[in-house]
Amino acid sequence: MSEIDVEPVEEVEDAADTTDRDPDAVDAEATTDLPAGVDAPEYVLYGGKGGVGKTTMAAATALSSAADGTATLVVSTDPAHSLSDTLDTDIPATPTRIREDSPLWAAEIDPEAAMEEGLFGEGGIGVEGGEAPLGGLGELGETLGEDAVDPLMGGSMPGADEAAAMRQLLEYLDDPRFERVVIDTAPTGHTLRLLELPEVLDSMVGRLLAMREKFSGMMEGFKGMFGVGGDGAEGPDLDELRDRIERLRAVLQDPDRTDFRVVMVPEEMSVVESERLVQRLDEFEIPVGTIVVNRVMEDLADVTDVDPEWVVSPNLDDCEFCQRRWDVQQRALRRATELFRGRDVKRVPLLADEVRGERALRVVAACLA
Repeated sequence: MSEIDVEPVEEVEDAADTTDRDPDAVDAEATTDLPAGVDAPEYVLYGGKGGVGKTTMAAATALSSAADGTATLVVSTDPAHSLSDTLDTDIPATPTRIREDSPLWAAEIDPEAAMEEGLFGEGGIGVEGGEAPLGGLGELGETLGEDAVDPLMGGSMPGADEAAAMRQLLEYLDDPRFERVVIDTAPTGHTLRLLELPEVLDSMVGRLLAMREKFSGMMEGFKGMFGVGGDGAEGPDLDELRDRIERLRAVLQDPDRTDFRVVMVPEEMSVVESERLVQRLDEFEIPVGTIVVNRVMEDLADVTDVDPEWVVSPNLDDCEFCQRRWDVQQRALRRATELFRGRDVKRVPLLADEVRGERALRVVAACLA
């Protein structure tokens, strides 16, 4: 396990010394190797508040995972997708191979398209706005009506984006193409609703099964009383749906198969929100094995060996702004050290250049290795 190092950086370079760099020359000289493979289970989920760098970490992890020949899918469940921008390539809504030299697939889930398909695909339980508002419950839904069914389901369904993401996860469990799935989750609130969905669906399916059994008995009684024969319309296979939900829950709670990685920046509010997220994940019994602290003002060379052109550090000797930000980060890092002791902590320094495209992602991947 790593500990967060909060000691000041003793030697730093003056950032002003690099302002005259030729970007084209830097591109030509950059030779940072992409780590081959990652130390991670089948499912890696990156979560945290908005803007902390979840997409960057997911993309870098997926690139490294595929570099050793592991068939990897990186998927974004955030309605405001940025995976295409980070990987610098167009990514569709369905898993598509985006690299020729490595088995890397990517997808950005389209919640609107998922709404049209229903929660579990065509013919499955519908989502708000879908064509089957009663969830394809057959005679039961038609007999009781939507106003009667909704309260029995325990209220409105979660948002279409979380529902779409959960349906995709269920599909990926059985997809033989992928050996590892890396998930760029939406900001914290959306992520928690996604993780609550198996509990919501399990409760809903349990109620529907009880209703089906109850009304099935009543209908059989009426049929016997009035001599009515024939079978009624069947709804979705609720028993199969419940089994799939249980399988998904088991996977998410298995530390040998899943690692939920919380991403934060070294600021007090980010530490507080990360602490809350870890507590909620503990309540769901979802393992958090890794904490990623992003944008730390430290020398990149102190974290990993990368091309020297990337080693551009804040001037802590003469820059008052840098000094104040360093103090803010040190306080946050000290608190994070205490809160997350015992977990694997990875630091990614603040980079002078924008993290976009494989060249920059190679550097992030080296920090995560």
